[in-house]
Parts: sequence; structure tokens; C-alpha cells
Amino acid sequence: MPQFAARIGRAKPSAIMAVAEKAKRLKAEGHDIISFSIGVPNFLPGEHVYAAVREALTKDSGQYGSNRGSDALLDAFIEHMAQVGLTGYGRVNCATGIGAKHVIYNLAEALLDEGDTIAFAVPYWTSYLDIADIVGARIDLLPCPPEQHYKLTPAQLDAALAKKPKVFLFNNPNNPTGMVYTRAEIDALADVIAKYPDTWVITDDIYNRMVFDGIGYHNFVHSRPELRDRVIFIDSLSKTYGMPGWRVGFMAGPESVAAAVTTMNSNHITNLPEMVVAAAIAALDGPQAIPAAKCAEFQAKRDQVMAVMDSIPGIVCPKPQGAFYVFPDVSAYFGKSHDGKKIANDIDLCNALLESKGVACVPGSAFGEPRALRISYTCPTPQLAPGLERFREFFAELN
Repeated sequence: MPQFAARIGRAKPSAIMAVAEKAKRLKAEGHDIISFSIGVPNFLPGEHVYAAVREALTKDSGQYGSNRGSDALLDAFIEHMAQVGLTGYGRVNCATGIGAKHVIYNLAEALLDEGDTIAFAVPYWTSYLDIADIVGARIDLLPCPPEQHYKLTPAQLDAALAKKPKVFLFNNPNNPTGMVYTRAEIDALADVIAKYPDTWVITDDIYNRMVFDGIGYHNFVHSRPELRDRVIFIDSLSKTYGMPGWRVGFMAGPESVAAAVTTMNSNHITNLPEMVVAAAIAALDGPQAIPAAKCAEFQAKRDQVMAVMDSIPGIVCPKPQGAFYVFPDVSAYFGKSHDGKKIANDIDLCNALLESKGVACVPGSAFGEPRALRISYTCPTPQLAPGLERFREFFAELN
């Protein structure tokens, strides 16, 4: 029988989706399940988005579109970036993809030869590791434990970049921790990056509109404008506009990189669908009241979740200031039992929590930090308090 390519042996299914599928199966069997597992914002875009799609349907050309993205879509994205202080970009600096994940995959293929090194912090979004594995890159993991609030320090970054990785991948606000870097922290990291001109920097900042407590969103280009020659900014419609299934991602950076991603698109996808482009333009150009309201709602939910985390003895949970996740260290409970079943690790704990209380969370090992678990608090508001109470009950029952 013919053999598969070696890379398929390195490809892994999403650990997050595995938890979500198990929760869905239990719910279908009649169990009362509250899911804190998947990072879906759980709101829909405004009516103006659907109106734009309906209008586009009546004008459908049936033709191929631009590999890079339509001019109108690129212009809308450029204006969107300008709202967070990322200015001076033109269409030649931008490209689109089928979601931010696809853009990152294109960048990995464009920037990393087999054996090149990519460096990123732990905890990390699960797909970072998987994409790097698929393209055959070496991976330098930079541990950022809860003791340092899950944040990368300048000393850590200096040591990593001194080893001359081809790419440094940075996520702010962070998934899975919800941590957000302050302007002073970004300034300090940018000063380190400036010392190492041979490393590309990808900033996966798709949660940049979901920042709490007035601390604001900051990028390395804000701190060091000269870094724009090798900093690649990633954004998406998914989280800000409640449009994860529409699959629209963006990048902005050096003209040569945008051209490379456009070339990859010409071989992978050709173009975004015309109706999706219409929806994306309407989301970016239209009223921003829903995203603003949802940011305030998520901040209030964050406070509700943190009150419970802080009330459970032994749980260590740095306070997130963005996205819609908390990432508590629950390792103090490893070795205890629930209903006679020993909890040896994060996977055991999440399985017991789901099976006994109907609460689905993702084990921290999926993100490279097996002492923790991820809670996504995007569930419908009426489910949040009952879910948190079940969570609290579970830990009280461990012995």
C-alpha cells in the first residue's frame, strides 16, 4: 500500500475540539452540560453584515476574486488597524486568508524551511505547535509559568533571540491565559527584538479589541517603528465581530511578506468567497457598538469568574485583562480523588469535572502547561453562574 507523507504523522487533531466534541456527545445523550471549553464568542454580528451579504448575492459575478483580497476589503482592514494606532500600511503590505490560522500557516510555509527555528512562549495556542511541526520547524518553547503571570520577560526573550531563531511568534492578548502586555512591557520586549535583526516577528493579536481595565492594546511597532520591516501583524473577524465561522483573517507587514502570502493563497485557496468579503467589509466599516458592548460584557464576566477562582483554596489564577479566558493552576489538587477516582493530572481532572458536574474545560497540557486548565467564559450569561457553582462544588468534593 502507498505510504502517507511524513508530515501527516506530525499533524494532530485539535485538543480543544476533542473536548468540545465529547461535551456535545454527552449533551446529545441527555446530560446537562455547560461548556467552558471552546473559544467561540457566542454572539452574532449586526444586521448590517447580513444585509451586505444579501446585497452581494444579488450582484454575484461568479468570477474569481483577488488572491490578496479585494481592494475594498484591504482598505477596510487598513482603516481598522489605524484605529489602534497601526498606520502607514498600504494594500501592498496586506493579505487575507481563510481565518487567522490559515494566515499563520501560510506564513510558516513562506518563512520557515525545514529545520529552521520558531520560538514562542508557553502557554501557547495549540495550533502554533502543530503548524510548526507540520512544516518541520524546530521549536524553542519559552516557559512562562503562573509565578510570572504567564508573561515573557525581556531576559527570556534575549536568551531566545540570541540563538537566532528564524521566527519569533508572539500572542497578545493571549490565548489561553487572557494576559495582556502593558505598554512598558511591550517597550522592554521591543528593545530586545531591535538587537536581533535576523528574526521575523509575528504578532498574533486577534483579541486586540478585547482589552480590559483601560490598559489598552500595544504592538512592538508602537514602541519601535523601525521594527515594521520585520513585524507581521495578524488580525481576524472571528473574536471581535462574533464571526468565527465566516473565516476571514488578515496580515499586515513588509511588502515582501504580504506578496509571499498572496502567492501561497494563489496555490491554496485562490480567493475568499465574494459573499464573505461583503460580510467582512460591512463588519469592519459598519457600526462598532456590538463589539464595544461585548468587550464590556466579557470584562464583567471575567470579574465573575475571578471571584470564584480566588475563592477556591489552592487555585492560583493570575488575573487576565483581555480575550475571554482564565487559566487557573489547579495542580494543588493533583493526587486527590473524586468519587473514588484519583486525579493524577489535568486530563483526569477535566474528565472528572465533565463526567460528574457536566462542566467542560480544556486541559492545560493542550497549551503546554499541564498544571492548569482553560476556562472560556463566552457561554450564555445565564449559564455562567451555575457553571461556576458546579466548578466550585467539584473542588470542594476532592479529598
